[in-house]
Amino acid sequence: MDREVVEQKLESLIRCLDRVETKCPATADELVANIDLQDIISLNLTRAVQACVDIALHWAAQTPNVKSPATMGEAFELMASAGALTDDVATNLRKAVGFRNIAVHNYDEIDWAIVFSICTTRLRDFREFARAVDAIFLQ
Repeated sequence: MDREVVEQKLESLIRCLDRVETKCPATADELVANIDLQDIISLNLTRAVQACVDIALHWAAQTPNVKSPATMGEAFELMASAGALTDDVATNLRKAVGFRNIAVHNYDEIDWAIVFSICTTRLRDFREFARAVDAIFLQ
């Protein structure tokens, strides 16, 4: 993955986060009641998680003395161990992978109150990841 690909993935990540922010309703109940918002938000969160995973896996592959992660979530832990991410961001992005897996494989089991919480309190983790990646790959 070269600089241009990383830039494209970061642009996609930011676009997805912006879409989630603009479409997130004022309350969890509104999200529960609106299937169109559910689709927009879940799709964009899933894409955001996948962009982060793709970049983290590339980082692991390109960083000397870093083992290949066994799972998508482990890639974030490896970044934190190397000082490229904070432990908090790594932990939260690992949890986001769990959301992604449910959204992709078991859509009907999504807890929309949890999704609402992600939208209102955890998007900063994705933005912090983007800042860290920018410092690693693009400076």
